[in-house]
Amino acid sequence: MVKHTEPDQTLIKMPSLRAVKVFVAAAKYQNFTRAAEALCVTQAAVSRQVRELEAHLGAELFTRVGRAVELTVAGSIFFDAVQLSFVNISQAAERIRSNTGTKQVVTLCCSPAFANLWLGPRLPKFFGDNPDIDINLITTQNFLSMEPGVRPDIFITKLGKIHEGYHCLPLNHDVVYPICSPQYLEQHPELRTLESIRDGALLNLTPYGRSQVAEHVDWDVWLAFHNIDLKSRASQAPHFFNANDYNLLVQLAQDHQGVALGWHLLVGPMVERGLLVRPVPHELVLKDTFHYLAFSEDKEQDASCRRVRDWLLEQYAVPATVAVGT
Repeated sequence: MVKHTEPDQTLIKMPSLRAVKVFVAAAKYQNFTRAAEALCVTQAAVSRQVRELEAHLGAELFTRVGRAVELTVAGSIFFDAVQLSFVNISQAAERIRSNTGTKQVVTLCCSPAFANLWLGPRLPKFFGDNPDIDINLITTQNFLSMEPGVRPDIFITKLGKIHEGYHCLPLNHDVVYPICSPQYLEQHPELRTLESIRDGALLNLTPYGRSQVAEHVDWDVWLAFHNIDLKSRASQAPHFFNANDYNLLVQLAQDHQGVALGWHLLVGPMVERGLLVRPVPHELVLKDTFHYLAFSEDKEQDASCRRVRDWLLEQYAVPATVAVGT
């Protein structure tokens, strides 16, 4: 006797995914005409699908404001839920498409400065040695709050515990010292003392938007470590430029605009090549904190992810077996 499957009420009660897709587009663009253009359908089709979805849910999802539309309270609740679900579906579909191709995609997350100054110069050789791997790079300063559906395979971060499901490998301590261009030092030979650096043109990294659970080092902190009070800076001193973009500060230093603080990991190669110089030998070593490589435990059996991880650790000369925390 054939045993019949009981009706799946969850699936039966689900609204039409086509209608939900149209709803997401309308909510995103706040305009039915623009949503229709984005989906390559007519505006009438968008309106019809939204009406059918509202009838299914028994609630209005939009209110009209001139030619635009705005989400109602019910619409906002529904949008928050379905947007996350659609992102997850899209991410899963992309992973499947990637796995069926000839190349494997590895998602790496790091700071913009690390990507530009450390990773970028090394990538050409990596690509040459690993033609079967594609890197999907995500840069952020806020490692604790990723966008919905985004789960990098590897992080390079200052956080010893990043998210559940990752194990962390310590990489290096920060070593921070003043840097400027050779031409700038030649024009300002007085920069051979810390007091003169304090009273000169300074390029300062601010903490704005840098959601890191780690010490922030700016000129005030660095000079205080060497018993120099930034507040005693000469009143006639040249510009004190603040920015939260470290790449910009390094570029300004190379363009002879003042003295910046250099993180050795990022600027060391430029110092070795003579593009930047250290006007004084003083430095600050943050011995109590590390940069970490965080590796997804779900990717332990993924050969491509392991190759990228091991390549990164090789660049740091760190064994792949020394893990801390989770």
